[in-house]
Amino acid sequence: MMLYPAMKDLLEKVPSRYELVNVVACKARRIAREAEMAGEPLEEKPVSIAIQAVADGNLDDGSEQPEQ
Repeated sequence: MMLYPAMKDLLEKVPSRYELVNVVACKARRIAREAEMAGEPLEEKPVSIAIQAVADGNLDDGSEQPEQ
């Protein structure tokens, strides 16, 4: 099974696998929360949207920190 985007491509945007998991998880939670608050259904899973955002380089300037 081939994954897209490739892990090596994602690691060019985020320096470590651990940080990549945290960034994607936080971004996915934010996407899901915003969609729920707006009452809009998502066409894709939040994690898929978050991974694609990382691949596209759409990282917020450090605001993708774990929630407290």
